[in-house]
Amino acid sequence: LARIQTDSVVMMLRELYPDLHFDIAVAMSTTGDKILDTALSKIGEKSFPTKELENALERNEVDLVVHSLKDLPTSLPPGFTIGAVCKRENPLDAVVFHPKNCGKTLSLLPEKSVIGTSSLRRAAQLKKKFPQLEFRDIRGNLNTRLKKLDDKEDFSAIILAAAGLKRMGWENRIGQLLGPEDCLYAVGQGALAVEVRAKDQEILNMVSALHDADTVLCCIAERAFMKHLEGGCSVPVAVNTLLKDGQLYLTGAVYSLDGSDSLKETMQTSVSYPHQNEDGPNDDVQHVGITAKNVPAQAQEAAENLGVELASLLLSKGAKHILSVARQLNDAR
Repeated sequence: LARIQTDSVVMMLRELYPDLHFDIAVAMSTTGDKILDTALSKIGEKSFPTKELENALERNEVDLVVHSLKDLPTSLPPGFTIGAVCKRENPLDAVVFHPKNCGKTLSLLPEKSVIGTSSLRRAAQLKKKFPQLEFRDIRGNLNTRLKKLDDKEDFSAIILAAAGLKRMGWENRIGQLLGPEDCLYAVGQGALAVEVRAKDQEILNMVSALHDADTVLCCIAERAFMKHLEGGCSVPVAVNTLLKDGQLYLTGAVYSLDGSDSLKETMQTSVSYPHQNEDGPNDDVQHVGITAKNVPAQAQEAAENLGVELASLLLSKGAKHILSVARQLNDAR
């Protein structure tokens, strides 16, 4: 999947810059790829999936790194920035069923059916919605997880991001899409990010042409929400965004590990601002790690403020307690 995502970004860059030569010369396995017997939320270091890649960027071995945006922490190390956020693929979660359950939905599965997911966020929401089902960790890349599902009888279904399945060409495996009423998605889910050196103006200018303005604003709001909550992969935090007629709507939620305790609210703001060409130091302002010169600065500020305000609202209602208990329980597992 990482290779397919990288290829798709390079293809867009080649179309924009036919005279430039792009090498995909470095294939890396990160810590997260190697440790497959431990839940992602337990491995520890917040930015572990990206650290090795950033080291290569820092050493000038590579000029840009393609990530799933949901894997990037809301605070990047000094010297790095997200230079492009590409148009978002479907951000929803998808259910892939064992062949024997083909044609079913989660609500039609027999009681005690086991559902595989490596995400605390998915498990917390779905435990509440489908208390008759059991949820168990499943790790590995998409190929590995689908093989575990198909070859054994351990799982009745697994939950994956629809975007990854679509990019792999496996859309036909999606048995059920989980809408916001079933499962809010992860911050940044479905969007690809291009990380670059913050001071490398030439590369920054080049990749900024890939920014999709609507996706940028949605993801700034989501990342600001997560950052203000101090959330990460070790706690269940979920979002849903909609940009319509210049209004950005952000729904955000926090959950206990079993989903029994939760807080969810929606807020909106206007992001309808004209683009002003302002040369000068403000050009490279980052909003939760994203540098987007070609998106109106006031719109980016409004999106970031929306995320912070929604997080503040949830914190005022007790989100900090829910998250700290979830974090402690997760650490103790």
